[in-house]
Amino acid sequence: MVDKVIEIPVSVEIPVGPQHPALHEPVLLKAYADGEVVVKVEVNTGYNHRGIEKLLELNSFYKDIFIVGRVCGICNTVHTNVYVRALEQILGVEPCRRARYLRVLAMELERIHSHMLINAVMAEVIGFDTLFMNIMLDREKVMKAKEILTGGRVMADYMMVGGVRRDLSDGDAERLARIISSLRERLEYYKKVFEEDITIGKRLVNIGVLKRRDAVSHSLLGPVARGSGVRIDARVSDRYDAYDELKPEVVVRDEGDSWARMMVRWDEALISAELSLRVLQSLPRDCNPVPDEKRLPRKLPAGEAYTRVEAPRGELTYFVMSDGGVNPYRVKIRTPSFTNIINSAFLYEGYTIADLPVILASLDPCISCMERALVTDLKTGSRKVIPFTELSRGGGEWGGRGYYLQ
Repeated sequence: MVDKVIEIPVSVEIPVGPQHPALHEPVLLKAYADGEVVVKVEVNTGYNHRGIEKLLELNSFYKDIFIVGRVCGICNTVHTNVYVRALEQILGVEPCRRARYLRVLAMELERIHSHMLINAVMAEVIGFDTLFMNIMLDREKVMKAKEILTGGRVMADYMMVGGVRRDLSDGDAERLARIISSLRERLEYYKKVFEEDITIGKRLVNIGVLKRRDAVSHSLLGPVARGSGVRIDARVSDRYDAYDELKPEVVVRDEGDSWARMMVRWDEALISAELSLRVLQSLPRDCNPVPDEKRLPRKLPAGEAYTRVEAPRGELTYFVMSDGGVNPYRVKIRTPSFTNIINSAFLYEGYTIADLPVILASLDPCISCMERALVTDLKTGSRKVIPFTELSRGGGEWGGRGYYLQ
């Protein structure tokens, strides 16, 4: 009699997503686990395709300002800022100092509410619901401040070629200063909670450790890289708008774990609050920051521009090409989540299944910014899909001009 042999797999596949309680946006993480230990993770995207880049080519330069603001609801002012600055480079337009200061104020307020949001999400992921609700409650203060400045709590539509869409009165500046001062106290409190709470420490410390050399070799950006000792910040390197005068401090930690990435965000939120107060205290009065939109040319001269901005999640870049028409010939967007999520699959290996949502949340994913690319070779007409890991590192062998669909 032959005994029946039962084969037990070395690892089992655990799909996390595309719809999952731990995920706020659709993405599929295929986790392979040996018992409770994760041995491999595959990142699969493609559930949020909106054709943003192609849509930009079908509309005018000025309509596109409103479209790029919809790439990410959280980071809408930085998207419009980097796009508008690209148009200003092509046109040879330079905003006045007051406009540049107001732009910085809007982007720093956005950085605060983005960092508060992901820290609240981290509290929710580890089951600390009370902390989640308290952070979100205090986040309403910065949302109110953003509304006073731009006119909108979420979608600002504040940036325009040559300046901003509305000025700030002295009375509103005083209101903003009071709100930001009271918010700064709450930010210091939450930073202390993340430093001292035992539960947070057990769930985040030494989880998802990212070494500095790995952060550099995998092209990781923003707080993810700075949490591993990489001193990188487009505000300091490019010194766009008023950052050359304000000189923001770059926060760097060496621990490299999930806790360090969250602490970088608390420190950056505090620095953004200080930066916002400095803007309000030294706001120039050299000009009207709201240019006359009717005087802007409908057609842009032929040319191209490549601009960067330090979004809350890291370096955000835009490439804009004009062929002398009303619409852009090409707009290419590269978001920080593109590299941070696709190139960090190795980060989950060796940790438990319960650590997976913690590590993912520490990366602050924005899935609406990410999509696969279809590359068309104009010589042969053939098409092929380029893997995200290859495209995000600038590799790939393809001929002709490709259409990268965002």
